[in-house]
Amino acid sequence: MLSTTATNKTLSAAAAPRLTQTRETVSASDAVFFGIVNGLELQKFVPAQRLVELDLAEQFGVGRNSVREALQRLAAEGIVVLHRHRGAAIRSLSMQETLDVLEVAERMTGLLARAAARGAAASGLKAILIDSLKALKAADAISDAVAFTSARRRFYRCLLDMGGNRELQRLFPTIQMPIVYAQHRLPALQKLRLRDYTKIATSVRAGREEDAESAGAAHVQHVRQEIVSRAS
Repeated sequence: MLSTTATNKTLSAAAAPRLTQTRETVSASDAVFFGIVNGLELQKFVPAQRLVELDLAEQFGVGRNSVREALQRLAAEGIVVLHRHRGAAIRSLSMQETLDVLEVAERMTGLLARAAARGAAASGLKAILIDSLKALKAADAISDAVAFTSARRRFYRCLLDMGGNRELQRLFPTIQMPIVYAQHRLPALQKLRLRDYTKIATSVRAGREEDAESAGAAHVQHVRQEIVSRAS
């Protein structure tokens, strides 16, 4: 009969391959998932584009099972549409659907900024917020779209962490803004973002909740105005 110690070692050894495989699968799936989401903003993917499993597997260096898992996740987020006999494709939004997404984004971005302002003092993250804003300005100065996108993610992550609202942390990333930005190419978007993010950060750092909420909502309003004006 095995001792308790020996039994635990045996169980651990048996479980290890499965744990390792799970981590690898999740990591590979994440690479495809975030690769497509970020690729939308970088114009590597476009709305209505057909997504071929084999091509994605080669592009991201993963197995087809990981690709399928990522596509299922993207479909659940409303970014990808799965057709029974035609495979997957990036979702395309009508103008009304675009406006619906922006309406939700306006409220959520305002709430995000308000929560961040409320928690700014206690969070100890003001320096990180400043650094992310500096990174945004530096990327804009040299027209580095990839660096700007990375700094933009850090900016929003910092706001989410400052607010500490777990439900907001869960819901905010699900807003389908990547499709909106991919479908509506706005030449002035990067300058607009930088200007608005600076206003949001200023109010958040000062702990001015109402001003922060107004600045957050105003940012999405400015995006809507650009989209509507270009469509008319």
